[in-house]
This record gives sequence, C-alpha cells and structure tokens, in this order.
Amino acid sequence: MSERARARQGARSRDRGMRASMASKLAGRVVLITGASSGIGEALAREVARRGGRVVLAARRAQRIEALATEIRRSGGEALATPCDVTRDGDVERAVAQASEAFGRLDIAVANAGFSVAGRVEQLALDDFRRQFETNVFGALRTVKAALPELKRSRGGVALVGSVLGYLAVPAVGAYTMSKFAVRALAETLRAELHAEGVAVTHVAPGYVASEIRRIDNAGNLHEGAPDPVPRWLVMPAQTAARQIMDGIIARRAEVIVTAHGKLGVSLSRHAPGLLRASVSRLPRKRRISER
Repeated sequence: MSERARARQGARSRDRGMRASMASKLAGRVVLITGASSGIGEALAREVARRGGRVVLAARRAQRIEALATEIRRSGGEALATPCDVTRDGDVERAVAQASEAFGRLDIAVANAGFSVAGRVEQLALDDFRRQFETNVFGALRTVKAALPELKRSRGGVALVGSVLGYLAVPAVGAYTMSKFAVRALAETLRAELHAEGVAVTHVAPGYVASEIRRIDNAGNLHEGAPDPVPRWLVMPAQTAARQIMDGIIARRAEVIVTAHGKLGVSLSRHAPGLLRASVSRLPRKRRISER
C-alpha cells in the first residue's frame, strides 16, 4: 500500500472513530427540536435517533411529527411528538414540560422553526415584517426561555438555527435577513450570558439545504408542487447537513456553517466586506429566495 493510500485509510479510520465518539456522547440524551416536521428539523430528529438520543419533535403539523415519531420508535429509538406553534405563548413551555415528564430531563434544545418572507422593503407591509420576526426571532426566543431552566440543570446546550443570510444582506429578502441577523445576535448574547452556568450556545448558519422553505409563500403557506428554484447541484441533502450540525452541537462549538458556498459567503463578509457589498449590489432587483 502506498504512503498516500495509508494516509487516506488512516484519515477514514480517525473520522469513523470521531463519529463513533460523537454518537456515544448523544446516547440517552434528550433533544428538543422545533420545526421538526420537515427539512433540517426532520433530518436532525432522525440523526439524533440514529446516534441513540431521545428526541422530542415539536411542530405545528401534528400528523407529520406523529408519523416521524412512529418511524423512529419502530426503528428502536425513543421519540415524543408534541404539537407546538412557536408563535404562541405557552406552546414551547408545554413541549418542554412534556419532554421532562416523559424522559426526566432535557439536554439540548434546537430552535429550528422558521420561514422566509421575500420582497423589497418598500413593497412589504409592516405586518410582513412582524410575521417574519414572530416566527424566526420571537419563536427562537420563546424556545430559549422555555428550555433554559432544564438546560441549566443538565448543563446542556441550545442551538439557534440562523442562516448564511445572517451575515449577508441581499436585495429582496430584507425581512428574512433582518430576522437572521437578530438570531445571530441572540446567539452571541446568550453565549456570553450562559458561559458561567455551563450551557453551550451554538449558532447554526446553513446555506442551501434541501427543505420546503423555498416553496413557502410570505403568509407561511406551502406550495407542494412548486419546483425548487435553486440548482440541484448547489443544494446539500438535509441528512448531510444534520450530521454536520449535530457534530457541532455535541462538540459545543460556537458556530456551525453548513455548505461550501455558505462558508465562502461568511468568509467574504468577515474578510472582504467591500468586495461582498460590491457583488451584492449587482444582484437582480427581483424577488429572491432565501437560504436554508
């Protein structure tokens, strides 16, 4: 065997060992995921179960999360489905209470629920911005505040799913980018506030990942037959993203940026903001789709 082949084999062995260690760290731990009925949330639920974690599925579409919970249990995992709307006061608190009653603890909360409002600022009504922030920002905040007492007891972790557009302000998705900038700010604030109490905070910034978000209109209605406007080669499978995200959460990393184009965009925002602004200013002034 050549030296290069041995190096590749060694790298693969180390990767397998690292993933086995990550899986063992999640075994038996309880993970609450909002927006678990599709996309990244659904993939995260399957990933948690695959690694031996106990998963609490929280979303509005009760039938979907019940079906997913049944699938996980039939595969030998542990799952609880709890209908939850993050825009309603009290819903996330009930989900956390049910998780605690069923499993006795809560170790990780993933604030994943979200959707995208598209349109130029001058064309959108104030209610469009309110609706965007109610789900993406206040929904994340409700999740954090509901879960924190349990997470402090377990010295666990909270993950806030933002977006690469939490770094890049682009035309025609101002409401969405504003909300994701706010999610990033919330994550950074919480990280400083909770460090001494042993609660890890992970900001997740996906680029294009397979999900329904690009087929949901400004009112939050899903158009199932609508094609994904993003080229297939640019979209990361949700399960691949979920593996990367869970690796970061378990490792208690401050941030997980998902997809190569997402990492490039964030890098440009940090190290070449002038070049990025010049590029963004040349984007077409039409309704644009969101990341995730």
